[in-house]
Amino acid sequence: MPKIAKKGIDMPASPIRKLTPYADKAKKDGKTVFHLNIGQPDIPTPEIMLDAVKHIDFKVWAYTPSEGTASYREKLSTYYNKLGYGVDASQIMVTNGGSEAITIAFLACLNPGDEIIIPEPFYANYNGFACMADVTIRPILSTIENGFALPSIAEFEKLIDSKTKAIAICSPNNPTGYLYSKEEMESLKALCLKHDLYLFSDEAYREFCYDGNEFVSPMHLDGIEEHVVVFDTVSKRYSACGARLGCLITKNKEVLQTSLKFAQARLSAPSVAQIAGEAAIDTPQSYFDTVLEEYTIRRNILVEGLNAIPGVFCSTPGGAFYVVAKLPIDDADRFCQWMLESFSKDEKTVMMAPATGFYSTPGAGKNEVRLAYVLNQEDLRQALDCLADGLAQYPGKTV
Repeated sequence: MPKIAKKGIDMPASPIRKLTPYADKAKKDGKTVFHLNIGQPDIPTPEIMLDAVKHIDFKVWAYTPSEGTASYREKLSTYYNKLGYGVDASQIMVTNGGSEAITIAFLACLNPGDEIIIPEPFYANYNGFACMADVTIRPILSTIENGFALPSIAEFEKLIDSKTKAIAICSPNNPTGYLYSKEEMESLKALCLKHDLYLFSDEAYREFCYDGNEFVSPMHLDGIEEHVVVFDTVSKRYSACGARLGCLITKNKEVLQTSLKFAQARLSAPSVAQIAGEAAIDTPQSYFDTVLEEYTIRRNILVEGLNAIPGVFCSTPGGAFYVVAKLPIDDADRFCQWMLESFSKDEKTVMMAPATGFYSTPGAGKNEVRLAYVLNQEDLRQALDCLADGLAQYPGKTV
């Protein structure tokens, strides 16, 4: 029998989705499962985006240019320039979701064996993208005690050697919700200039910043233009995860030209999604204001509810729609599975993502979970009640 490739064996499975069979079984048994495990918003997609799809009038469903349609990239440039990025359409390449933007950047910028430093916990699929590109992630630990703030530059310096080629960040952060400050971004800028590193910036959650906190992109920093590659997506901003539409942005011409070769090899991003994405840029500000208000309320419900449970701690995130909470448990993977297999309150239970899947350091996150506040307020309150009861009954409780 032919053997599977080593890379296929090494490719990590999604820790976010690995408990799905247990959730499916719980539902089959008649339980309601509150899904706090995955960042699939329940917020309606903007009507202007859906209407664009409904009124498509082309006669041939054709390929689009590998870099994306000219009209969509021009419209994107107006959006980014309102944010102060100072880019033109030629510096934007449209991709199949933000995931492809990250993968292409890794392939274009890094050689096999090169290393990327990423603060952990980090989005679990970065491990998969790194595996595909034959590069290594060097994690640098951030901790729940200080809200997952950026580790000190001295700690970064300890990890930098001849193999280090890039630093990657996600702000606001998935899975922690941490929002990097201007001072933290400036310190990363200085570090990347000192060691001649790329600075990859995943900005999927740019629109979700709370309490008046300012979003700062590396694109806002002077003097680091050739080092910065930004990844973006319509998935979270417009609650359009299924569109699978993202982009790569950089002012580095060589990176862009190299990335385009990989884009040409996969032909093009989906034409229908680009039509929808182009229309979405005209979404009124009132939509985002309403969404931000709703997520702020949900965040407060979840954070306050979690911290009211004995033995539970989580900090208040500055952005995105996730929290990482420390629970009084022996093992997060075991607890999350137990909640689906063995627990229910009034035939209801909660699905969470064990935080172990967001760390590379062995043993880290063993008593932490990530929760996404993508459910309505009443469902969040019921989920918190279930979690409190589950923790009280869990046989592996530590306090």
